[in-house]
Amino acid sequence: MKVKRQAKILEIIQRQPVDTQEELQNLLKDEGFHVTQATVSRDIKEMRLIKMLDPNGRYRYSVERREGMQISSKFHSLFADAVLTVQFAGNIVVIKCLNGMAQAVCAAMDALHWDGLIGTLAGDDTFIGVAASEQKAMELTEELKKLLRH
Repeated sequence: MKVKRQAKILEIIQRQPVDTQEELQNLLKDEGFHVTQATVSRDIKEMRLIKMLDPNGRYRYSVERREGMQISSKFHSLFADAVLTVQFAGNIVVIKCLNGMAQAVCAAMDALHWDGLIGTLAGDDTFIGVAASEQKAMELTEELKKLLRH
C-alpha cells in the first residue's frame, strides 16, 4: 500500500501544484487513499519531497533532484521494467532482474532508504536486501511485488 500511495503522490505533484500536507492528504483521499496527516508527513520525508518556487511565485512540493534525475521515478520505472521476481527467505529479500539490470535497480532502491532495510548487495541479474527482521522482509516483498508488471 505504501509504494502505491507514494507512487500516487508522485503522480499528483507532477500533475498539479500542491503546497500543503493537508491539500495532499485531501487529493489522496479523492484518489481512494484515506491517510492521516502524519502518514503524509512521513511519506514526504521518505520520498525527500521539497518545496520549490514555481514560475507563478507559489511554493509547491517537488521531488528532490540528484544528478538531474528524480530518484523515486527512477526506481519505479527501473523496477517495473527490469525485475522478474521478488521473494524472501528469513530476513533476506531476493530480487531477480533481467541480465545486467540488478545493480541499477539496487542503486535506485538504496536511494529511497526503505524502512527496515539494513543494506543491499547486487550482482548482475540478482540483488538481495537484508531486512531488520523477517516481518520487515515479508512487508517489503509484498510492497515490491505490487510494482511488478506481470
